[in-house]
Amino acid sequence: MWVRDRLDGLWCDEDFADWYPRDGRRGLSPAQLATVCVLQFLLGLSDRQAAEAVRCRIDFKYAMAMELDDPGFHHSVLADFRHRLAEGERADRLLDLALARLKAAGLVRERTTQRTDSTHVLAAVRDLTRLELITEAVRAALEEVAGAAGHLLVGLVDEEWGNRYGRPVRLGKNPTRPKTRILATGNDAARLLEHLYRHGAGRAFGRQVQALRQIMVQNYYRDAAGRLLWRTEEDGKPGLPPSSRAIVSPYDTSARYARHGHIVSWRGFSAHLTETCAPDGPNVITDVATTAATTHDSQVLPGIHTRLRRRGLLPAEHLVDSGYTSLVHLEQAAREHRVTLTGPMPGNPTRQHRRGEGFSRDDFHIDFDRRQVTCPQGQVSQGWHGPYPTSSPTAAPLIVARFTKGQCRPCPVRAQCTTSRESARNVGFPPRELRDLQLRVRTEQQTLEWKTRYAVRSGVEGTVNEFAHGHDMRRCRYRGQDKTHIQHVLTAIAVNIERLSGLPPAGGTPPPRQPTAFQNFLDQHNIHRPKSWRSSRG
Repeated sequence: MWVRDRLDGLWCDEDFADWYPRDGRRGLSPAQLATVCVLQFLLGLSDRQAAEAVRCRIDFKYAMAMELDDPGFHHSVLADFRHRLAEGERADRLLDLALARLKAAGLVRERTTQRTDSTHVLAAVRDLTRLELITEAVRAALEEVAGAAGHLLVGLVDEEWGNRYGRPVRLGKNPTRPKTRILATGNDAARLLEHLYRHGAGRAFGRQVQALRQIMVQNYYRDAAGRLLWRTEEDGKPGLPPSSRAIVSPYDTSARYARHGHIVSWRGFSAHLTETCAPDGPNVITDVATTAATTHDSQVLPGIHTRLRRRGLLPAEHLVDSGYTSLVHLEQAAREHRVTLTGPMPGNPTRQHRRGEGFSRDDFHIDFDRRQVTCPQGQVSQGWHGPYPTSSPTAAPLIVARFTKGQCRPCPVRAQCTTSRESARNVGFPPRELRDLQLRVRTEQQTLEWKTRYAVRSGVEGTVNEFAHGHDMRRCRYRGQDKTHIQHVLTAIAVNIERLSGLPPAGGTPPPRQPTAFQNFLDQHNIHRPKSWRSSRG
């Protein structure tokens, strides 16, 4: 009701004109279907419950400007609309339209402070061991072929196949006769694929058969004698693929396995949430990005800024954690978008700096004009090479200054500079512009003003918790990265509606948060307590 009264709806049918053909029978209103999808995620409803709410609830009809006697639609329409929404970048387009309405209403504006953080999302699949993975992939392919062209399995499937693949696999981490099972399952998969491609020539097989083929390549290989062998990490060249490519389930080939430290490991995706955090306005979700679990946070930041620029919602200052920051991103954000990227810069990577002993890179004087580097003992470098591009797109190009063996070998403090007995010291550093930026940012991060400003970033943890526990974003409702992104976008729009509709009327002040029992105890006994979490930080 707040959406209808304040915004007159989040979108209209003309916004979706290019999604549908111009001829044919007129369909349901796409604006109404999009609104139902958002309300569905706002209230945590299934498709059947959402369709029933459209038929029975007056507030739903009011939000979509429907007549009271409107019969609604069948619940399967919502799945068809999400399938259409998964094509291209339509999900992001839906968020663009919603934010444009909020911006026109003065509820969100450009060049404020925003913050970003990521969280892990579990795919809608079981955790499978490698043996369970290949076994379940064979069973899924058999199910698919049996439903589409069962005659192709005649003469191939026998009683042994029925015993192995007649029900979902449950082997556990310590199955009996694992080597026998590995070879038997691999041979069955190879026979099945060979049989299908021989007898089903010209037929387009479904996703499960294609997934089985990829899983076979990733887990088996043939030696010079043609024998099918199980890939292991010790195999060297025919070893296992990296996690960024390894399939973890035949039912969702886009999910990936990732691990953060020694605590969090999951199979699925990562969600990156960006919201405004200006002290004089409501917090509005301005961007949602869904990536593979193995995608590093630093690779997502340029895309976030590009989408915010398209929406006209670029921040003046962007608060992020250390996973997003790099010299390249700081310079790129300031140059291309005039955005001040604020986050902890990675420390000096040299061994001497990490251990706190010896001469680190910062102890050398760099003269960019003369292209020379002077060591702490007064020796001047004899070589200046680069800048060299690095393999990582987030790492700055590197200039390398080289000292000669004749300079380093007689040095009395050589042990504090390098541990190599044969080679001399090399010093690597970024070009002048990036070097000056690096020194300036590292110096600024030591000030109290920077720490106070950056402390606002921690509030995004509450937003992550709101998405994960308040709207069930931790687990995917659908399979595939595209549909998972739709879930995240619809959840973001729902969170914005929930937050903004709860604001006091214009000119009013929000009610104060009620004190806890312990805070009441402190007040009753005249014991001082901080009134704000910012005042309690050291």
